Amino acid sequence: MRQGEVAGTGKWIGKAQGGVTAPEPLILPDPQVRFAATAARLRSVAGGHPMEGWLRFMAGLAQAQHEAVAGLDSLPAPDLAAVRQAVEARLPPLAADGHRRDPLWRVALKVLLHSCGGDCPDEARAVTQRLRARSAGAIERLADDFLSGAVEPAEAGAALYVAAALQVYFTTLAARLPAAELRLLPERGLCPCCGSTPVAGVVTASGPTPGTRYLHCSLCSTAWNHVRAVCVTCGKSGQLELIGIEGDAEAVKAEACGDCQTYAKMLYQAKDADVDPVADDLASLGLDMLVAEAGWRRHAPNPLVLVG
Repeated sequence: MRQGEVAGTGKWIGKAQGGVTAPEPLILPDPQVRFAATAARLRSVAGGHPMEGWLRFMAGLAQAQHEAVAGLDSLPAPDLAAVRQAVEARLPPLAADGHRRDPLWRVALKVLLHSCGGDCPDEARAVTQRLRARSAGAIERLADDFLSGAVEPAEAGAALYVAAALQVYFTTLAARLPAAELRLLPERGLCPCCGSTPVAGVVTASGPTPGTRYLHCSLCSTAWNHVRAVCVTCGKSGQLELIGIEGDAEAVKAEACGDCQTYAKMLYQAKDADVDPVADDLASLGLDMLVAEAGWRRHAPNPLVLVG
């Protein structure tokens, strides 16, 4: 089953059949749906939002990611023997910090850079112009810095486009993995495909296993089952609380852990069937500020929000 089935109203994660069914342990992404769904959701929540201009800009970037997917059609599928070896060793087969990237990923970056047209902010246009002028080696080094979490603040603007292109690349690769042979990692808070942290969790509302929580990878878009009422960061359950903004629709909450003082975003389909992990995380930065002021640290950054 592919992750794209989650995006539409009335659809669910899991097998659409009766009886008692265990949740799918993981769901591979559908690149043809993933970025288009995020773009549509960003456009739908942008109207009247305090950050409307920025959300519409990010919607345009997500739409460009969708268009960039086609440029990676010739990307070779992951080596099956290497995938099996990694799974047997309980390691992610597309480990972000050790994967040898195909240079084709820069085709996606080129599409993103040329998507910044007349409606883009002047600063964004300046960033893309400078990035186009960089050598392939310099771009690869910036990609390495992003994947290792070592981006300098001065590079945050350029890293936004590199991160977005790498999302397209890793999502395309993850979609071609043999789902039946994959396993969850011992550290359940990390993506079983690439080892990255989740951007948010989604609690399902329908299907044979309603109420199931899936974490959504911030890099390759894979979704994997994670037990509820357990901290995504430290794995403890004794001091968890849900924090929201008073008066909102309650579809987005921060699950805060008193043991490790971190929080992670959780989205609830029962409150809004159209929630999208990436779009709703970006649209709820006000919640991040609220919990940060209360002393909580986010479990991991959204790759598209590298500073602030």
